[in-house]
Amino acid sequence: MSRKGSNIYKRKDGRWEGRYILGRKDDNQLVYGYVYAANYHEAKLKLQDAIRISCPPIDLMRRVKKNDANSLKHVASEWLKSNEPFLKESSYVKYKNLLDSYLLPSLGAYSVYNLTNLIVEQFRNQMLQIGGKEGNGLSAKTVADLLSLLRSIQRYASARTPDLPCPVHSVSVRQNVSNLQVMSLQEQRTFCNYLIAHLTLPNLGILMCISTGIRIGELCALRWGDISLREKTVYVHQTLQRLQQKNEENIGQSRTKIMITEPKSSCSMRIIPLPDWLVELLHLPEFPPEAFFLTGEKNHFMEPRTMNNHFKRVLEASHTNPINFHSLRHTFATRCIEAGFDIKSLSEILGHANVNITLNRYVHPSMNLKRENMGKLDGLLEIT
Repeated sequence: MSRKGSNIYKRKDGRWEGRYILGRKDDNQLVYGYVYAANYHEAKLKLQDAIRISCPPIDLMRRVKKNDANSLKHVASEWLKSNEPFLKESSYVKYKNLLDSYLLPSLGAYSVYNLTNLIVEQFRNQMLQIGGKEGNGLSAKTVADLLSLLRSIQRYASARTPDLPCPVHSVSVRQNVSNLQVMSLQEQRTFCNYLIAHLTLPNLGILMCISTGIRIGELCALRWGDISLREKTVYVHQTLQRLQQKNEENIGQSRTKIMITEPKSSCSMRIIPLPDWLVELLHLPEFPPEAFFLTGEKNHFMEPRTMNNHFKRVLEASHTNPINFHSLRHTFATRCIEAGFDIKSLSEILGHANVNITLNRYVHPSMNLKRENMGKLDGLLEIT
């Protein structure tokens, strides 16, 4: 059966089948329910209805009174407040959104003492299957973040009550590794030649990313003073991003703001050597050291969303296959591996905490490299 969407398949007989979790057997094996429809859209609606009906009602006996000190809502609020001084604002906003949008509406009324394995597992399944504004289910990554946040809150609570049960540790989410987009070597050459032939500061920024692997937020925060043409290096030490307002007091004002901060980890602060061909392109009319790299102005920056829109236009104009901006980073890492970089050096250039992140997330050897490596066996195996 071909698959489309979350647990929705097209059967050989032409019907669409939706599968959902009903519960578990005594031996802990999952029990599934099924719905059938003539088309995908109808199957999706039937599946959502079936999941809502099948979800057991909230156990009122396990809920607590409003404002109870043991409720997850109260403990989560304490946890967030106690950790606020140590969190970057972007992390604070992320955690608050996860709490307000998903965790607290579903589990906020439960006592931290009454959160059982079954309740947490049910919450996980609901988020995967019908979570989100559209009821289409959240991604495995988001659900994993929710469980990680719940673990942190329970650890905070258990510090006060050592015998507090922590069922979240036994509930996990399997995350599938997505196929990351990487330009072929020929595509990259053609694309870079187009950028050089139509050189502007934003296009120079794209060349900077594809030849150093820096992230879009790091590029937008980059200033000309961070580049040393004499040393042929770029100093990456800030990131620019648009965040939701931390406080909800700003009524009538924008709900978001631009923040330029240090990267979230010390590993992301790094000095990257620049290739000679890029250094030659950087010998443009001089800009003040305080000027932003993408605009050449001290008080005017280009935010990631604007840069991403420009990137899409350049892809179209250069007749390059559509990719997302972060694929420039994937492409850079792949070219480095193909060129024989040692993983430790590449890991530090990319700003990763350890080499495993580099290997598992960004390195995708091409078929030509695989053939070349397989060819190395020819000299060892002399088969006649």
